[in-house]
Parts: sequence; C-alpha cells; structure tokens
Amino acid sequence: MLQPPAIIDLEASGFGRGSYPIEVGCVLGDGRSYCALIQPVATWTHWDPAAEAVHHIRRQDLLANGLPALSVAIRLNTLLQGQTVYSDAWAHDYVWLAILHEAAGVPPTYHLDHLARITPEIEARRWREIRDDVAQSLQVQRHRASADARVLQMTWMCVMGNAGLGNEN
Repeated sequence: MLQPPAIIDLEASGFGRGSYPIEVGCVLGDGRSYCALIQPVATWTHWDPAAEAVHHIRRQDLLANGLPALSVAIRLNTLLQGQTVYSDAWAHDYVWLAILHEAAGVPPTYHLDHLARITPEIEARRWREIRDDVAQSLQVQRHRASADARVLQMTWMCVMGNAGLGNEN
C-alpha cells in the first residue's frame, strides 16, 4: 500500500490582491494532522464577506483565537521539514504560505507542489466525484482547512486504489 502524501489546505480572507491566510490545516502521510487559525498581523486588513460566507470564520475569531504567524510558520516547518506537501489549489496556497512565512520572518523548510503532479491524468477525471463521496462519508465541515486536507488525502488514496472509499469503478 502506498503511503499517502502530506496534504495542506488554507482558508483565506478573500481572493486576489490583499488576501492573506486565516487558517491552515495539514495531514501527514502517517495520518497526524495540524490545524490553526492565524491571527492577522497589523498589515493584513483585507476582508471579503463572500469568503467568510464560504468558510464561516469571522475576523474577530481570528483576532481572539488565532495563533501568531510566527508560531504557525514554526509549527509547519517542524511538521513538514524536508518534505513535499501537496495542495489542490497550488497557485493560491503558494501565495498564502509565502505571505505567512514572510510575516513570520521564517522561510519554509518544506516544498509545496500541486496534487495533480502525483495523480494520474486518467484518474483526475474522476477526482470531483470521488472527493464528494469521501467528504460525505467522512461527514466533515467543508471549507475548513484540516477537514479539506483530510478529504483531499483520502480522495487521493481512493483514486490510487488504496482506501476502499468512494466509487471504485
């Protein structure tokens, strides 16, 4: 059985210019996971109510309960050091991780890559259907970083024929 890849997912204050990470979640190949709300730094002021409607994370919750960017960046570096971690939204997540690490003043010790790179093209066509089946079977709240990372990892395992969940046709 293949070991599943480490998966990371981020939620953000919005999309495009001025947006920043507000939550990060990752699931390692051995099943351990990490999730943290990120306290906005002083220069992170952009807030998109449409994004909040998707992830249901309020800015005031980040201010009250989020961890400092430095703490989150150090924890990610500790967990992911020397590894490649995969994302299904590489273009967004790459930028948001760069913003996080820049604010923390700590460069990443891991490499981010697109999940499509390790998913056979023929299987990628079934991805959405299998992902939806996995999310339903896990009964997790979507658009929360650690839940989405777990769903992505389990979807990859199903697609690769290792998990026994989803549509195996």
